[in-house]
Amino acid sequence: MSPTIVPRPSPNHGPRPVGMPVELLVLHYTGMPTAAAALARLCDPASGVSAHYTVDEDGTVYAHVPEDRRAWHAGVSTWRGAGDVNGRSIGIEIVNPGHEFGYRPFPAAQMDAVEGLCRAVMGRHGISAADVVAHSDVAPDRKEDPGELFDWPRLARAGIGLWPMPSREDQGPFDAAEVAALLTRAGYDAAAPRVLLAVQRRYRPAALTGVADSETVALLRALVRAMGR
Repeated sequence: MSPTIVPRPSPNHGPRPVGMPVELLVLHYTGMPTAAAALARLCDPASGVSAHYTVDEDGTVYAHVPEDRRAWHAGVSTWRGAGDVNGRSIGIEIVNPGHEFGYRPFPAAQMDAVEGLCRAVMGRHGISAADVVAHSDVAPDRKEDPGELFDWPRLARAGIGLWPMPSREDQGPFDAAEVAALLTRAGYDAAAPRVLLAVQRRYRPAALTGVADSETVALLRALVRAMGR
């Protein structure tokens, strides 16, 4: 069921590139002390930032930018070897103070609304589960949102994003070349210094080491297999 949408227009948007489809859904947290502060910034012409939607902690969804316009949410970012993530994505901000202002779990009402909104957006644009990404996935050296407390497994059970489940075939030795190849096949920028931390923040939130260990590599192998890549 799609959530109720409250209009809260932002002036911060521009045209999408001609002929470029919407193929990504990028999830963020607001990372500001309050929802009011986040909404004000997203709608302030001086800020130069926006998103298509914001989901408050009580489940209220605010619409800022029409989906046929490019919102300014991802910044310098790449996915699947291509830049201009803003030009080919829908951006959803999720109210949470973030790591700087008191990071906390995302309430059930908020996750219900996120799930409904994601389903609706994916349906309108034919976005695959594999192309629902975190801000930290597309900009791993700059961003860490929506972070390790975000309920990605719940969304994956609803067909929104993927949650890899390694099997025996995913175990075994590895080397740096395989790790880089797996990261690239999964969509990441393998050259980004913090890319493994981004992978762990999303798929192994209990151990954020930034190191390519056997568990992380098994997760990447399972993820690539689930993506069919």
